[in-house]
Amino acid sequence: MILLLGSVAPGWGQDSVVWPKVRAKGLLLVDLDQRRVLYESNSTARLAPASLTKVMTAVIAIDEGDPNAEVTISRHAARATGHRLRLRAGQTFRLGDLVQAMLVTSANDACRAVAEAIGGTELDFVDKMNRYADALALTETHFANACGFDAPGHYSTAQDLARLATAAQERPAFSEAVKLHGGRLVTVNGRRAYPFRTTNRLMSTFDGMVGVKTGFTRDAGRCLIARVVREQGDVLLVMLNAPRRWGDATALLTRAFDTLAADQPSDGLGPQWRRAESPETLSAPEPQAGERQLPLPL
Repeated sequence: MILLLGSVAPGWGQDSVVWPKVRAKGLLLVDLDQRRVLYESNSTARLAPASLTKVMTAVIAIDEGDPNAEVTISRHAARATGHRLRLRAGQTFRLGDLVQAMLVTSANDACRAVAEAIGGTELDFVDKMNRYADALALTETHFANACGFDAPGHYSTAQDLARLATAAQERPAFSEAVKLHGGRLVTVNGRRAYPFRTTNRLMSTFDGMVGVKTGFTRDAGRCLIARVVREQGDVLLVMLNAPRRWGDATALLTRAFDTLAADQPSDGLGPQWRRAESPETLSAPEPQAGERQLPLPL
């Protein structure tokens, strides 16, 4: 499902609400219930997405893989750098368990194993990622690897990542995984278990937090996709290269819910959802005259 959002609605944008000052290089804050932007800053800037990339990897694995399929860790996967569980080549896990570990604790070795299981090779899987990006009309996104390592030609925007995250959340396997505070990745033979915990500090400190993904690399800085569901509404926040992501995210989300509680938007201002089928059948939607694309798929 793809959401095209128009301009910030009167009474709901940065002109009428005093938003906290944040240092993110790319930012988009959206009310999903009313399909409108609450606040944005450089939301179309191409930036390194770090491990927010794994949202796309998970979407493809969920769409095309069998969660009970057995996946043997390759040497390439076991050699992944950065945040990892130190899985060993030759160990076998269930695909669904690897996807959970990849999303919750951002394990790069699990991520590579997932990519290889679906694509045959990581390179072939990346081709698939870019086809999905085209299908979801992520016009300012291009992937060069499955896990989010800094690389030439690997970039996205806050807008595109909002669209991707919203599409991902429509898949129950994804939305349930990113709610987890931790877990254990256990080999198929039961001989080895790898405990893991979420990389999202807000899961235990911000009421209503239901995910979605964190990321960090040297070039990308600290990144976050956060979704919060409360009685007042359903809010999605994307922050790229945000040095103070936890404090800034808390401040922005708090202000968003204060605003939602205080006001109700006018009827008829929200754009319509457009349903996406599959990368094979979907073509990118054409924007209407004067319409600005602010996607929310997370």
